[in-house]
Amino acid sequence: MAKKIETKVVKRTKVEKEMTLLRAIERVVEVSKDSKLKAEAKAEMAAEVKYLAERYGITERQVILFCICMERGPRNVDYDDLAHFLDVSNIRILSYANDIDALVRRRLLRYRDAKDEDSFDIPQPVIKALKHNDVYEIPKRTGLDCAGLFEVLDQMFEDLDNDAITPKDLTEEINALFKENAQIGFVRQIRELGRMRQDDNLLLLYFCHALINKDDDDIRFREIEDCFSSSADFINAKSLLRSGEHPLMQKKLIEHRCSDGIADTSRYKLTEQTKRTLLEEMKINATEEKLAEVIKAKDLKAKKMFYVEENQRQVSELQSFFVPENYRKIRERMEQTGFRTGFACLFYGGPGTGKTETVYQLARQTGRDIMVVDVPQIKSKWVGDSEKNIKALFDRYRELVKKAKQTPILLFNEADAIIGIRKQGAQNAVDKMENSIQNIILQEMEMLDGIMIATTNLTQNLDKAFERRFLYKIKFEKPTVEARIQIWRTMIPDLSEMDAKTLAAKYDFSGGQIENIARHYTIDSILHDAKEDKLAMLINHCDNERLDENTPKRIGF
Repeated sequence: MAKKIETKVVKRTKVEKEMTLLRAIERVVEVSKDSKLKAEAKAEMAAEVKYLAERYGITERQVILFCICMERGPRNVDYDDLAHFLDVSNIRILSYANDIDALVRRRLLRYRDAKDEDSFDIPQPVIKALKHNDVYEIPKRTGLDCAGLFEVLDQMFEDLDNDAITPKDLTEEINALFKENAQIGFVRQIRELGRMRQDDNLLLLYFCHALINKDDDDIRFREIEDCFSSSADFINAKSLLRSGEHPLMQKKLIEHRCSDGIADTSRYKLTEQTKRTLLEEMKINATEEKLAEVIKAKDLKAKKMFYVEENQRQVSELQSFFVPENYRKIRERMEQTGFRTGFACLFYGGPGTGKTETVYQLARQTGRDIMVVDVPQIKSKWVGDSEKNIKALFDRYRELVKKAKQTPILLFNEADAIIGIRKQGAQNAVDKMENSIQNIILQEMEMLDGIMIATTNLTQNLDKAFERRFLYKIKFEKPTVEARIQIWRTMIPDLSEMDAKTLAAKYDFSGGQIENIARHYTIDSILHDAKEDKLAMLINHCDNERLDENTPKRIGF
């Protein structure tokens, strides 16, 4: 007897070794057809059913249902198909509904319509694995990085798009996914947003998924309809979105897309702020980062500045205002009296008069970082992008203000191009774009909660609306003879006082021009070890500088 049992076991092991998934499924289909699942049929296919059950990790009855769905499908299989195939009543086949649910959870089946769950498909990944005699495994869902998380979300939203899951069930799955991957920054950021309605949360996640997985940052209503559990919820959401009163818009998470500066109430996108915060790990904000450079206060080098008497008084007053304790008190008083709490300053004057360097020194002395805007980069050649860019800048500045210990300075250097007189009756796209940029800046200045400084060489083209919004306006004059003497001796320490007086009297240069000449002189001294008359050399450089003084320069001294 013992010998007989051993022989039987060896024989079965050999059969199982020769078995493949497709052969086993084929055998189950062949035996189960019209079988009413009687005991004889179950015994006849027992080896194949057991093999499949162990490979897929499902029950034997679920194996039989899965095999029939493969045969009758792989698309659009329903309970009638199962009943007819097995030759059983519809009532009996409905008793297998829990097994169908289990196969859906195992991702071996997918409901075609999650709202009625009457029909189902075999998902393509399951079929693809079968072709290679592989068992489809549910993708890893723990220990993911941000990219891996979005890969899983892509499959989940595909199921939603195919009506294979309800918004409610999808939300539950996403919550479980997030709980298993709490280490991901995106998950932490979502949780920090606080409690939101299910529809709102799912809608925000859809926007993020669309951008990351589909490169789609232009969302229409038809794309988001599946995120809502009922038509009434969808209609209500559309109304709130059109009016700009949707909770996600009020929280500045999504916004209308714009065309020529006008909001399109049928198209939506994530705000630049959302992209920088929620999606920071996915590195999609490279464009916005190029628009402005943040210079830390600790990285600014000290530089002695020389001003005419009135400029010195104005700059000293501004420095006193920027001292953190004074700034806090003044801001609080402004808020109490109902005034705007933002402070906009305009520094204007000829090239090289110290406008930009004054901003740097004020920032260094008062411990404030500077966000330096690249104005040419804002004026993108693509109409429509410029408006987006300027909004992104102010959003980013607001974030810096929130995070910084001392309110940073927003610097628009050489801002002539964006604060000039607006064009009346603008017709072409470029003029409309420039007017739109200026309108956005004007609106942002009204809402500013921080410090903005703009520098410009030309004031005759300054739009009156901008002029009214600058609280401080300082005209930087060229230095006096006395100041020029000090600048010459500061720039070239070994220059005699007599030579400095000669140069200061002969040349009505700005500080920036004197610095230019000092650099030329230093280079000559290093390259040629010049020992000729120092004053003669400097006069030669001064004459060359004067030849070009009518040529527009972009010197930000």
